Amino acid sequence: MKKAMRSILSMAALMMLSVAAIAQTTVKGVVVDGSTNETLPGASVVIPGTATGTVTGFDGAFVLEVPNGTKTILVSFVGFLDKELTLNGTQDFGTIKLESDAVGLNEVSVMASIVTDRQTPVAVSTISAELIENKLGAQEYPEILKTTPSIFTSKEGGGFGDATVYVRGFDSNNVGVLINGIPVNDMENGKVYWSNWAGLSDVSRTMQVQRGLGASKLGLSSVGGTINILTKSTDAEKGGVVKTGVGNAGYRKQLFSVSTGLMDNGWAVTLLGSHTYGNGYVRGTDFDAWSYYANVSKKINEKHTMSFMITGAPQWHNQRGNKHTIQQYRENKHEEKYNSDYGIREGKIYGGGYGYNYYHKPQAQLNHYWNINDETLLTTSLYGSIGSGGGRRISGAMGSKWLGVNNKTGEDDPEIMRTGDGLLDFDGVAERNATYTAEGSQAIVGNSVNNHSWYGLLSSLSTTKDQITYTGGLDLRYYKGEHYREVEDLLGGAFFLDNSDMNREEDEWLKKGDKYSYYNDGKVLYTGLFGQAEYAGDNVTGFVSAAFSRKSYKRVDYFQYKPGNQETDWQHFFPWNVKAGVSYKFNSIHSVFGNAGYVQRTPYFSNVFLNYKNDINEDVKYEKIITSEIGYKYDAPNFNAKVTLYRTQWKDRGLVQSLGQEKVNLSGLNQLHQGIEFEAEYKPSKKLSVNLMFSLGDWTYEDDVYAAKYDEDTNELLGEFSALIKDVHVGNSAQMTGSASISYEVLPKLRLSADYLYYGKHYADFDASKRGADSVLGDAWEMPDVGLVDLGFNYRFDIAGLKASVYGNMNNVFDTEYISKAQDGTNHISNDALVYYGFGRTWSAGLKVKF
Repeated sequence: MKKAMRSILSMAALMMLSVAAIAQTTVKGVVVDGSTNETLPGASVVIPGTATGTVTGFDGAFVLEVPNGTKTILVSFVGFLDKELTLNGTQDFGTIKLESDAVGLNEVSVMASIVTDRQTPVAVSTISAELIENKLGAQEYPEILKTTPSIFTSKEGGGFGDATVYVRGFDSNNVGVLINGIPVNDMENGKVYWSNWAGLSDVSRTMQVQRGLGASKLGLSSVGGTINILTKSTDAEKGGVVKTGVGNAGYRKQLFSVSTGLMDNGWAVTLLGSHTYGNGYVRGTDFDAWSYYANVSKKINEKHTMSFMITGAPQWHNQRGNKHTIQQYRENKHEEKYNSDYGIREGKIYGGGYGYNYYHKPQAQLNHYWNINDETLLTTSLYGSIGSGGGRRISGAMGSKWLGVNNKTGEDDPEIMRTGDGLLDFDGVAERNATYTAEGSQAIVGNSVNNHSWYGLLSSLSTTKDQITYTGGLDLRYYKGEHYREVEDLLGGAFFLDNSDMNREEDEWLKKGDKYSYYNDGKVLYTGLFGQAEYAGDNVTGFVSAAFSRKSYKRVDYFQYKPGNQETDWQHFFPWNVKAGVSYKFNSIHSVFGNAGYVQRTPYFSNVFLNYKNDINEDVKYEKIITSEIGYKYDAPNFNAKVTLYRTQWKDRGLVQSLGQEKVNLSGLNQLHQGIEFEAEYKPSKKLSVNLMFSLGDWTYEDDVYAAKYDEDTNELLGEFSALIKDVHVGNSAQMTGSASISYEVLPKLRLSADYLYYGKHYADFDASKRGADSVLGDAWEMPDVGLVDLGFNYRFDIAGLKASVYGNMNNVFDTEYISKAQDGTNHISNDALVYYGFGRTWSAGLKVKF
């Protein structure tokens, strides 16, 4: 009987296996971008209405076993329209093309030099809109890059939008930042103030970091790399999004967007607006920020598309203005949240000198895309930006004494006025000012204003013939920056006296809104030509590109010179660059690449005109950047990895600094940045992904520098100054970074993520002009290593027929105390360094509904 039962069970099992085998159908294919034919790794392939599915490998391919009788499968990928495919038994769909969910996206991607790291021979990392939305939370926008090799981000003063980003040890002055291919680095000093672009996190579609040379065809003077941000285009599908979020320290955010989709008449309109506000993690750093975005597109016909985009982010925020010693933080009851630079004015939080910033920098673009034929595309963008705003400063005979902190020591002035709570006593200062009836206010609050107007034209023609794509174009820019101080608050006084303007009556009374201290314009004209030839073969790809430009400066000073003598002549410079790269694919898995380039860069505006006057620096030099890198890539269906070795020399860096009544013209600073970068991604299934990153750099100054020393007022040569900086490490950016990230769908539609981030070899910044022969020699102070952990979740669900998701993020989960930035002290040790602490534990959460 037992034997018979075993036989029956065995037969039943065999029959079930046979049925199961018969019941399964194999479906396969390769998912690609319909515009470029590039494979789409990570695309989702599912049976509609079920959790059964898979994702494409790094080669875009998939194989899926589906039950017999399955009618359709759904293929989807972020940024593309879903595609439903009808099944007919076992089936190989071959190449499955997905179309973009945005109008004109391919054309703007070409103009912006967005590349695929599987083909282009440069070191590149791409951050998707989905990743920005899921992981950024309440962090600053550049912080989404912190798990990218050789990237270091810091919140600086801790105010909203104050974050900075460093690439291979170079700050934003030396990293090209482009929005839809349009350069946004300041035309005078190369800086990028991220608070001016605080709304970008809401409208970004892709953020791509091209380290080193990068793929941009423009004559950019970037040293460390290029950050290329692609904003949303007009949506091809009708719908919208409502989003609301909360976080620690009173953080609140609301967002609304709506799109008509591409209508039958060829028009499409997308609108977005958001409001973010809160108290700030650091004491006295409250903020209020808005952002808006509009994109209107018209598909005229198959060859011509027009698109108009405008975006802006008006904001104000309080911030820390001064670093302090570690001991000074420890002695304060608020410890790492201590902020010495704010007080209460008439019952409201009031940021002091360098403790408050406001700005609005809208940017508009009118784009025309002309698909001349299947091989030739002409893109033209006419753009403009009008920025206005500034930062708060304390002025007056007693301003720095009553309301000042020594930025060299972090200590209060002996005569500083503070309340019993240790806050700046603005109301007390107002009472004192009121007693100076004849002299006027002895301490006032002013704004250091930096308005600008910027207009440009960027046009690029690209054509492909016999596997070679030829690109050439024109880059025109005009910039005018207005710089002055204006009276904001007389702090209880009747007027303010300032005789900096030689064209004003002596001792003329100044009121709110009047200019004082300085008033000058900086004008910049830029004309650039660029060209590139790119070969794309089966196993070999390569490019060679060159750019030549003329950059001209003019300074206008309204205070220090009489009318008719206020303008300088145009100072012309003719920088150029050339770069080339090649990659070779051994097979579908292994490939190598290499590139090299030479960049000649125009000196900054402040190095051309000395001493904040119209004096021309006859000794100014072009800065030179010589860079090269080699790399290896491994691409398997579910695993990829990249290793890059790089070397960048920055020669003849210019620096003009004041030392009391003397100024030093350092024009021969040479830096060497070299290192290794590694990143890898493993996706064994649709549910799990693992990312690893490690970078190790060695960034130092190559030589001691001996420079001329001049009198500030007479410009008389006083002698020679030595800056003993040979082999000193470059500061402000961790030279060793690492991260490990895991994302796992623990339950259907519930995804958890965890990131571990490590910083090491992080040196304090230092002042080269203060490392003379009588200084204590030695390397800059090295900050302690630190490891941080971030957690996040995202749960997707349907509500009333609408797609929705709940998300949350916690950063620095273990509330680790660490130093994020430091200024080196006299003895190059922890005791005399001035520092900013990084943020402790923070969190944010929100709800998003699509309609």
